[in-house]
Parts: sequence; C-alpha cells; structure tokens
Amino acid sequence: MEGLVPPLLLVGMLLVFWLLVVRPGVRRERERRAMQTALVAGDRIVLTSGFFGTVVALHDDRAEVELAPGTVVTVALGAVGGLAPEPEHTSAPTLQKKSDTGSSQTPESEES
Repeated sequence: MEGLVPPLLLVGMLLVFWLLVVRPGVRRERERRAMQTALVAGDRIVLTSGFFGTVVALHDDRAEVELAPGTVVTVALGAVGGLAPEPEHTSAPTLQKKSDTGSSQTPESEES
C-alpha cells in the first residue's frame, strides 16, 4: 500500500495541473480562433498590440483593418485579440492641470 502513495500523489498533482492550467488555456485558444474565423467586414476589433480598428476586408490568413480614417493596414488574423467594446457616448473628457503644491513666487524686480 505504501508503494502506491507516491505514484498516486504524482498522478493527482498532474491532474490538478491539467485542470487548472492546460484545460483553460486550450479553451481560450479555441474561443479566440472561433472569434477570428467569425469576423466580418465592419466589425470593431482590438489587435494584440493594443490598436483599435474596423475590419475592412478579410483574406485567407490576414485582414485589412482601418485604424483611422484613410489609414488601412494589413495584419495577420492571429493579431486580432478580440472584439472591441462598444464606445461609450459620453462628453469629451476634460484635462485637469496638476496644481503645484509649493508656494508660487513671482519674480519682482527691485531697483536700488
């Protein structure tokens, strides 16, 4: 009986590793490939490099993506990280100037 404990422990650890690491990674890869094959022209996407764009055309293993009006790039389908979230329609963000916490001294000219 004691001779079975180490192999069973090793098998148990391998099973836990497979359930927690390998299986979710395979599932994410399968979902990503399904999303990439389901892309159509007009979809808003985010590339793995962080660029947002709109799919203009699809070819076998690449896509033409419009990053800005008039700027179209060709990327590999593997570079498509996912669909971009819908933009929120809010007012334009306002930039706040960082206030200086130190005392502000204005130079004064003294004539002697």
